Parts: sequence; C-alpha cells; structure tokens
Amino acid sequence: MADTVHSLIPRLHELLVTHLTQEATGANRARDAFSSLAHAFLGAPQPVDVAAGLHDLVARATALGPDAAWLAAAGHASLAGMALTRGEAERTLYHLDAAVTFGYNDCVAFHAGPLRPLHHDPRLRFVYERMRVTAADLDELYWLHREMHVMVREAQDATVDNIGRSDTGVSSLPAAPLPTREPDSPGVLATRIELAAVQTALQQSALKAEFQRSSGNTSLDLIDGGWDYGRARRDAWHADELDARRERDAAARAFVERPGAGRVLGPCPPLGSVVYPA
Repeated sequence: MADTVHSLIPRLHELLVTHLTQEATGANRARDAFSSLAHAFLGAPQPVDVAAGLHDLVARATALGPDAAWLAAAGHASLAGMALTRGEAERTLYHLDAAVTFGYNDCVAFHAGPLRPLHHDPRLRFVYERMRVTAADLDELYWLHREMHVMVREAQDATVDNIGRSDTGVSSLPAAPLPTREPDSPGVLATRIELAAVQTALQQSALKAEFQRSSGNTSLDLIDGGWDYGRARRDAWHADELDARRERDAAARAFVERPGAGRVLGPCPPLGSVVYPA
C-alpha cells in the first residue's frame, strides 16, 4: 500500500513509544530528568531498531512532499534527541538543522536541560534563529512540554497510591486531551505526536503494573483463602475516588487557546530566555 501522511503518523507514534520504552529501561537510557522519572513506569523494550525506523520514516515522508514535511521534521528531531543522549554533538546539530529545514519550530524543546550545554555553540544558535513561530503556537508548545512532565508525575503518584492495594480492580492512567486547534505552523504537530507517545507509553506501563497487581491478589486468595474482603472493598472504593479525581484533573488540564494570541509567524524568543516547564 502506498504511503500517505495518515499512514505514517501511526508509524511515527509507534517508534516514539518504543524509543521511550527502550530509553527508560536502559537499552538506550537518556540522561535527562524526564527519562529518570519515566524509568519506573515503562515496560520491557521491544527488539526494534528505532533509529533505523526513524531514518526510514524520514525518507518515506520526504518522498510525499510538503504535506508530510512535518513528519520528516519530527523524525529528524527524534534522531537529534537520540544522538544527544549519546553525547554526539555533531550528529545532534546535523539532525536539528535538518528538522528545522523541514519546518520544525519547537522553540521550547531547545531550552530543555540536555540542550543547554550547546547554547553557546554558534551552529545551534544559527539553527534556532532560523525557526519561526506564532505566539499562539508557542503557547501550545509550552503546554505540550509541561503536560509531558505532568503525565510522568501523575504516573509516579498513581504508582505510589496503588502500593499495597488488596483489591483486584484495575485503574487506568487518564491523560489530558490533545489540542485540536488548527496550528499556524505544521511543526507543532511533531510535538503533539511526542506528547501522545509519552501518554501512550505511560498508560501501557500503568495498565501492565495494574494487571500484575490484580492477578497477584487473586493468586494469593486462591493459595491461602486469607483475602481480607473488607479491606479489599475499602481499597476499591478509595481507588475509584482517586480515579475519578484524576479523570477530572486530566480533563481540566486541556489546552485553552489564549484570547488574542498572535497568529503571525515571527522569530522565536531569544535562545536562553524561555523557562523550560518542569
């Protein structure tokens, strides 16, 4: 079947989820704060060469022309992140330059901790200064990065809350809805996919841990019949309350476009001036 933009989006999402999983479990461990937080929540890595997959995706997206340029940009940006975690500054700069050439304009990502040591490099500054973004898109980019960190904290809190639960219920990990506004520049779509991948990876891991806990509790009851049904019932009620609260909190975090936010493309804020969300 011939490639289309819509057929390549799930492939990019799949590769990013796999990369997050491998990264967090040590197969390709990143050295930034996000990866260390995520390590506790992601499952075993799949035997997938993510870098090769991203190179293939870039080639296929490039062949589709301008409508798929943002997919090529996302692929190069992800390859830049992988090179950065390996300490390969030259390859990082190469892929960032290619990403921007294809329309990548995530000004906020350039202010994440791992890239800060390169801020003094004139080549990075040149790449950064080529990007253009609108005020409305910049608002969304900041929200997308903040939500990645919020999602990790929610997963961490849920894991702590579920320690010692004696019921057999299974709790999911709610996620804030992705923005549906029409972005002023397609580069924003690359960061939306990145957030979607973070959400999926953490949700999959949370469900895996919950099924293991639930089946473990069932096995204990079958073995010795000493299950405390009263406690299990109370734990289930408490879990339901927490689940409902997390659902409400996730819905309340939905992106809301700022009234009057500019829609004209212009330079990004000066490099180093953006406070990266934590």
